[in-house]
Amino acid sequence: MSARMHVAAAVIRDPQGQILIARRPLDKHQGGLWEFPGGKVEAGEAVADALRRELLEELGIVVEQARPLILIRHDYPDKQVLLDVWLVERFTGTAHGAEGQPLAWVWPEALADYRFPAANRPIVAAARLPDRYLITPEGLSPLQLMRGLERAIGEGVRLIQLRQPGMDAADYRALAQDVLALCAERAGVMLKGPLDWLDDFPAAGWHLTSNQLREMAGQVRPLPEQRWLAASCHDEQELAWAAALEVDFVTLSPLLPTASHPLAAALGWDRAAELLSRFDRPAYLLGGLGASELPMAWRIGAQGIAAIRGLWPAEPSR
Repeated sequence: MSARMHVAAAVIRDPQGQILIARRPLDKHQGGLWEFPGGKVEAGEAVADALRRELLEELGIVVEQARPLILIRHDYPDKQVLLDVWLVERFTGTAHGAEGQPLAWVWPEALADYRFPAANRPIVAAARLPDRYLITPEGLSPLQLMRGLERAIGEGVRLIQLRQPGMDAADYRALAQDVLALCAERAGVMLKGPLDWLDDFPAAGWHLTSNQLREMAGQVRPLPEQRWLAASCHDEQELAWAAALEVDFVTLSPLLPTASHPLAAALGWDRAAELLSRFDRPAYLLGGLGASELPMAWRIGAQGIAAIRGLWPAEPSR
C-alpha cells in the first residue's frame, strides 16, 4: 500500500456563517466533485503553515484565525488520504479561484445538496454541527424546562438533546412535541427512545443509547441522511459500532468524574485523545465539562463538548 497522503483542508466560514467550497477540476482525482479548499502538507511542514500557504495560493486569502476541526483517514481504491481539517473563522482578502476553480459560498444546511468525495462526508457533518451540545437536566417541571431552553437558545445553543429518563413515555412524547415547536428553525433537537417512534417525529434527530447501539451492530442506518443520527459511546468497540452504523456524530464519555455518574471510570484527556485519533466522525466530549474546556476539546480532535450542568443556563436574577 502506498503512503497515506497528508492533506490540510479548510472549512472557511465568513462573518455571516456561510462556508466556502470549491469544485475539483475534471482532470483530477474525484474531478467534478465539490471539496473544502486545501492541499498537500509537505514533508516537515506544520499543518497550520501548509493551510495558510495553500489558501493563499488557491484563494488569495490570508488566514488570521483557525483551529483544528476533525481528522479523517480514508481509503479510496486508488489512494489513501489523511485529511487534517481546520476551521478558519477569520481571514483577510477576497476569496477567488486563483487556479480557475469555481467557488461557492453555501449556508451550512445546504452543504448536503452538493456532491463531495466520500472522505468529505464527516467534514460536511462537522461543518454543520455546533461546538456545544446541550443535554437537558432532570427534575425540572415542563415549564422550567421550556424556559431554560429559551434562555439557552438565546445564549447561542444550537443543538439540544431531550433527555428525561425518569419521565413516562406519554409525557416524554408530549414534551418532545413542545420542544420541537420551541426550537423550530432555531436549534436542532435530538430525541431518545424506542426506534419505532422515529416516524412520529420527522423533524427530530435521534440519539442512540449505548445499549441500542450494541443491539444494532451489523444493521443498517435507521434514519435517512437528512436527519441527524448520534450515539452514546464509552470505548473503542462502541465507537467502531457507531462508525459502522454511519452515525453523524457521537458523545464520548465520561471524560471526567461527574456527580451524576460518580462510580463510572473516567477516560481522561489522554485516553480520549487516543480514541479520537482513530475515529473519523465528529465527537462531543461529555462528563464534567463546561464551555471553558472547549479549546482543550478542539486540540484533541473533538467537535466540542456536551454537557448538562456545564451548559444549562442559570436562572435570571430578580
